[in-house]
Amino acid sequence: MKDCTGKREYGGERFGRISLEEMESYYRCTQCCQQLQNDILQREDGPFAAEIGHELQKQFAILPGGRGMNGNPIIVFPEFPDFSELEEEEVQNVLSYLSSIPSVAASGVGFNLVIDRRLDRWAAVRATLLRIAGSFPGNLHLVLVLRPTTLLQRTLSDFLFKYNRDEFKMKVVMLSSVTELHAYIDPGQLTTELGGTQEYCHDSWISHRTAIEAFALMVKTTAQTLQAFGTELAETELPNDAEATINLLHTHTLKKDKMKEDLQVALSQGGRLLECINEPLQTDPEYSMTYDELENLATVQRLLGQLDETQTAFDDFWERHHTKLEQCLQLRHFEKHFREVRPQLDVTSERLSGFSEVSVSPAHAEHVLRELSSHEDKACDVLDRALSLASEGDRLIENSHYAEDSIRPKCSELRGVCEEISSTLRNKKSLLLTALELHHALEKASRWCEDGIFLLASQPVDRCQSQDGAEAALQELERYLDTAPLHTLADRSAICCQYEAVLTTQLMDQVERVFQKQISVQEMFEKRRISLKKLAAKQTRPVQPVAPRPEVKSPLSSPNQERKERRYSADNAICKKVESPIHNGGTRHASLSEEEENLAVLRRHVMNELLETERAYVEELLCVLEGYAAEMDNPAMAHLIPSTLLSKKVVLFGNMSEIYQFHKRTFLKELEAYTDCPELVGRCFLERMKDLQIYEAYCQNKPRSESLWRQCSDCAFFQECQKKLEHKLGLDSYLLKPVQRITKYQLLLKELLKYSKGCDGCDDLQEALSSILGILKAVNDSMHLIAITGYEGNLSELGRLLMQGSFSVWTEHKKGHAKVKDLARFKPMQRHLFLHQKALLFCKRREENGEGYEKAPSYSFKHSLSMSAVGFTENAKGDNKKFEIWCNSRDEVFIVQAPTPEIKTAWVNEIRKVLTQQLKACRDASQQKSSDSVFPSPNSNNTSISLSPFRSSGQKNQKKQEEKKAETSMMSDSSSSPKHKGWNKASLSVDASEENDGYSSSEDPINSDAEDEGGRKLAPGKYTVVADCEKAGPQELSVKSGDMVQLIREGEEGQWFVKNLRSSKEGWVAAANLLSLISESKSSQSLSSSDGSVSGNLSTSSSCSETYTSFSDIKP
Repeated sequence: MKDCTGKREYGGERFGRISLEEMESYYRCTQCCQQLQNDILQREDGPFAAEIGHELQKQFAILPGGRGMNGNPIIVFPEFPDFSELEEEEVQNVLSYLSSIPSVAASGVGFNLVIDRRLDRWAAVRATLLRIAGSFPGNLHLVLVLRPTTLLQRTLSDFLFKYNRDEFKMKVVMLSSVTELHAYIDPGQLTTELGGTQEYCHDSWISHRTAIEAFALMVKTTAQTLQAFGTELAETELPNDAEATINLLHTHTLKKDKMKEDLQVALSQGGRLLECINEPLQTDPEYSMTYDELENLATVQRLLGQLDETQTAFDDFWERHHTKLEQCLQLRHFEKHFREVRPQLDVTSERLSGFSEVSVSPAHAEHVLRELSSHEDKACDVLDRALSLASEGDRLIENSHYAEDSIRPKCSELRGVCEEISSTLRNKKSLLLTALELHHALEKASRWCEDGIFLLASQPVDRCQSQDGAEAALQELERYLDTAPLHTLADRSAICCQYEAVLTTQLMDQVERVFQKQISVQEMFEKRRISLKKLAAKQTRPVQPVAPRPEVKSPLSSPNQERKERRYSADNAICKKVESPIHNGGTRHASLSEEEENLAVLRRHVMNELLETERAYVEELLCVLEGYAAEMDNPAMAHLIPSTLLSKKVVLFGNMSEIYQFHKRTFLKELEAYTDCPELVGRCFLERMKDLQIYEAYCQNKPRSESLWRQCSDCAFFQECQKKLEHKLGLDSYLLKPVQRITKYQLLLKELLKYSKGCDGCDDLQEALSSILGILKAVNDSMHLIAITGYEGNLSELGRLLMQGSFSVWTEHKKGHAKVKDLARFKPMQRHLFLHQKALLFCKRREENGEGYEKAPSYSFKHSLSMSAVGFTENAKGDNKKFEIWCNSRDEVFIVQAPTPEIKTAWVNEIRKVLTQQLKACRDASQQKSSDSVFPSPNSNNTSISLSPFRSSGQKNQKKQEEKKAETSMMSDSSSSPKHKGWNKASLSVDASEENDGYSSSEDPINSDAEDEGGRKLAPGKYTVVADCEKAGPQELSVKSGDMVQLIREGEEGQWFVKNLRSSKEGWVAAANLLSLISESKSSQSLSSSDGSVSGNLSTSSSCSETYTSFSDIKP
């Protein structure tokens, strides 16, 4: 056995094994059990009753349990005629077994053998004696032989025994009767067959011997097992982790239970054996046990007692070992929890150190304070766990844990870190509350100043001209000034002293600005008070009566003129004082200044809302990415993620990470740069308009994200993440934030634009708003485009999507000019049309089942028309909601009915615009050739038509309205003069088309000769521009599509001096560019002359239906 008194280092702590004294006491118990078993079995390798039961059943030798005069064990050889026929091995086994049963002391005295051969012959007696003499293994004291009783055999035995006595080599006594036997052995020690009184049952004897030997063997095996198990427990090394400790404890407990079960079985069997030995006494109290029975009884009783002591020793030994294992398990759990809590404390401390006490605004301070409070709640959970773990360690120490030296330092460390975190939390919270208090004071003072400015701006100047009005306004100012002590900051030095702990450079600047603002507002109030006091002190001049005279109206005035003047007066009340600039000049100047200040305040309000919501939006995106997306890669949360969500992070979150990086790193910082000049923030949007197109990919992925969310919304992963983040709303609400944000921008830009009229950045704001609206339209259109199924080509090759909507469509198949309708459809088809720059797609709308984004429709592709081979009739069948569209062959005509006349008009205008652009492309190519010969160096790159939806959506809308007005005017002119000179061909074409139900030939009804176009000269007048033209030099003028321009005079080198009536700017424009723009406008009815002379107007029929064809057949 190994030395168990030593101590060793293991798992970071010292512990002692079970003491040597305890092990030796336990071993002594088990060895006593083995010794008793040896006392019963006498030898290790001898035969047992169970092994030689067949030989014992022959009963040629028995051990009845009697003793001789000197206590010699008696072995009886009953009559057995076939003794000579027994195998030598059988005789040897039986004699060896019988001689091993008596105790060592009794066997040492020597055995007495009683051989009963009264019915046998002398020869058999002699053979038996010789065989016994040669095979008896024990010490023989005396051999008593009952010789044969027949006369002949008795005579022969007397004679031959004397002759052969020395041959037997043992003391043999020949007896003639049992009476002579009683002289050597007491009858009480002999069985009834030998004239004794002892009762003997050989079967019972064999059964008892088998049970005793089995019990002895069981005791020996149990003792050996207990000893081996004790050695294993004593030499077991404690594991380093809780799981291994649990497994070891479970294994040892199972083995202990098996040992206990074996002990109980042994004790139970010993008890039954004891009852069997005592059974004769229970039946007959007068029964006298033999010496062997008494020895067996004593031995079994001692063995049972020793087994009981061994069980007690084992229980005590196991209790110590079990306690050791339980303490080890407690230690492993403590260490595991310590390893979990300690990094959490570090993370909590690190995140806490990242919270700045500095804040730039009240909203920012409240946001940081909310975040700190949220972090404080999470930190409290960690602190509670840490302190609870420290208390658990204290309990282990109080219960005399063997690893006290390892537990105590960890408890002290936990308490120290918890106290440090709690102190930091209190300090940061106190500083943030102080900063928030300062921000509120500054905001309160600033709001008071702004409200004062509003008050000054809202006082009507005309009402203050009377004495009563001036006094009322003065009282209003006085009342407002009385509230100043409750709202304004009084002492700068006191503020600096009170908030010294949180005053940063930025905050100090804010304090200075607020004080300066207070001074400025008070000065404004003081000036207003002085003015109002002067007005209130004026004496009312007496009214002199004058004779009435009739009112004379100016013949030039008109009701429209008066309404216009009244509206202008209501919009700008200050203009009323222009009539007396000498007396009211100062008042007018003050009113304008106050109005500007008022608008500036409103712009700052909108800008603050933009910045605050932008910061909150960035924080929400970060929260989603860290609290949900990052947790999907956390191994600790993997078991909560359902199989349908695995590897679907990109589907669920789309490009939210890209959106967050753009806003965090770029857009938010650039917006903050415009804090002091909100009217210029449109430039920021314009510069980042391409970056904002990342929202299109996010919105396109939103249906897939929504579908995946609905499948997994109830899973434990999202619930656990929401619980950690302490969000009241689910993830789906936060996944909608980017969609809501991109739509929020256009509302904020509209507000800024409303308060920035006349400012430097007004045009940029207007363009930014138009671009944002263009993004929203592109996003909406793309959501429909991705739902198209069945189109084999590439949709991106069809050009930009211009319009899309649902219509009722009839199809007519026509053959030549005979109006033969083949397979005409009387019931309309419901089709969703997609108008691209290069094609018109007909799709069938299919509603999908589901909710939210899952209910978004899909579109099955049915048919397409190439815009390079398309013609259309504006009014069909006399219905103002229908129009026709066909290819040049007119084999198949589509009659399209819009939901409303307005929608039909919008589509017709857009289709006309596409066809007009195709015509322009052809004419540009023709003009390029003629311009190269007429104008040697024109700047051909100056004129370009914008196709991007992100830059010209506002221009497009404005242009559309102006074109509509121009067309209305031109249509009226055409209808009034249907036979306009030079348009006979067009008139005939229209008449033909009307006659043939809109049929168009390959001739272009609105095309003009390229030579006429090249030879026509420009004339002064007003025109509408349909394409952008950037200036090539500092003195040149740039125009945009939709602008109204006036040609003033022609200069040298093919230049025209032009005035842009929209921007009121003037400059020079190359005649080549003007010819291109104006020739196109007159051809396509997009330009109108100011003098009303329209050349090239379309003549229409009485139904006013216009027919347009494609320009693919026009040769440049």
